[in-house]
Amino acid sequence: MMTHKYLWILMLCLGLSSFAQQNNQEAYQFSLEEAIEFAVDSSYNAINARKDVLMAMKQKWETTADGLPQISANVDYQYNPIIQITPLPGELAGGEPGEFVPVQFTPRQNMNATAQVNQLIFDGSYIVALRAAKTFLEYSANFEEKTKLEVRKAVVDAYGNVLLMEESIEILQKNLTSAEANLNETQNTFENGLAEEEDVEQLEITVLQLENELRNAKRNHQITKETLNFVLGIPIEIPVQLTDELSNLADVQMMAEDLLEEELEVNANIDFKIADNLVQQRELEWQLERSKALPTLSAFATYGYLSFSEDFNFFSSNADWFDFSAVGLSLNIPIFSSLQRNARTQKAQIALEQAEVELEESIQQLRLETNRAKSNFQFATESYINSQRNLDLAERIEQKNEAKFKEGVSSSFELRQAQQQLYGAQNEYLQAMLEVISSKAELETILNKPLKE
Repeated sequence: MMTHKYLWILMLCLGLSSFAQQNNQEAYQFSLEEAIEFAVDSSYNAINARKDVLMAMKQKWETTADGLPQISANVDYQYNPIIQITPLPGELAGGEPGEFVPVQFTPRQNMNATAQVNQLIFDGSYIVALRAAKTFLEYSANFEEKTKLEVRKAVVDAYGNVLLMEESIEILQKNLTSAEANLNETQNTFENGLAEEEDVEQLEITVLQLENELRNAKRNHQITKETLNFVLGIPIEIPVQLTDELSNLADVQMMAEDLLEEELEVNANIDFKIADNLVQQRELEWQLERSKALPTLSAFATYGYLSFSEDFNFFSSNADWFDFSAVGLSLNIPIFSSLQRNARTQKAQIALEQAEVELEESIQQLRLETNRAKSNFQFATESYINSQRNLDLAERIEQKNEAKFKEGVSSSFELRQAQQQLYGAQNEYLQAMLEVISSKAELETILNKPLKE
């Protein structure tokens, strides 16, 4: 009995250990760079972008196969319950001249099996289609690269928002603890007749405000965590632990001042590549319309067997099968289309010219966005430095007013003003850190910096 008891306990412990390991496997822990690397591989958009590339590869082979030998086989069976009568002149069918003799030419049952090989020899549209398939594959690859950049930016924003809410909750909790201590102390002083009721009410307003902001921050924290999971491609209910801190990330991002000196390489930019793909596509469409005026030439070879009978005995040893074959060429020469091909060619040429204009627009827009992103990043770093100074000043001012209030030199209204100024400075400081991280990621996205390194 004791042996069975220990064995049962051992099995229970092993089961709990296995259950704990399964739970641990469902939890994730990421630094910012680890989260980016994970999302680039596992996010929903990244997965679909890779599938688009695979589809483009299949599309390319599908187009290529159109110019390769095509082999088909066909089996036909026909049964004629009522055979059509054909009248023949009597002199041809052994009858009297001037009369017609009814004759049946078609057997009641017949079957034939054929195999045919077709080979395209020349078709201008096929050559253009091959180039178009290659261009489409390049476009899909470029779109995958752009998706990776967008996923990286989304991860940076989502990761930073989670850290922001964690820092906000910590600060709000600290502020609430301090405000509640002041309220309790002032309440006791008021009950002893050494403070005014307005002082208590002012502090109550502050406590209520902080309690409401803390509850809202906790709700937002949960939403930001679920948003990060969604961006990473992880079910939103699975816990994810972040190992980086907001202040450390902001300090590291500020050191990347060399980004401000980075020049935009237009030809290497992914948005330029995609716009250039569109120009290539429009040019191929124009060439396709022009190629439709060229003749097409193809070859074919057919071989088959034919059998016919009054009874269904095609698979018996007594059935007679007669083979046949044919080899030939097919030449199609377009002559006149009432200017339809000309109109389509001109339409495609206009679309090509539009794409070229859009490409030039993309170049200028990229330059503008680069300058704007550099300006935003520089402004964010300057704001971060100023917010640090403002926070230090606001903390000192609040501490001085709190000391004055406790000594009875300052009013509760002045203390509340100093506290509100401190809370605003704290929020600005957190937002400034997040803006440094986000604006740097935006600049890197435009410069394709992460994918170059």
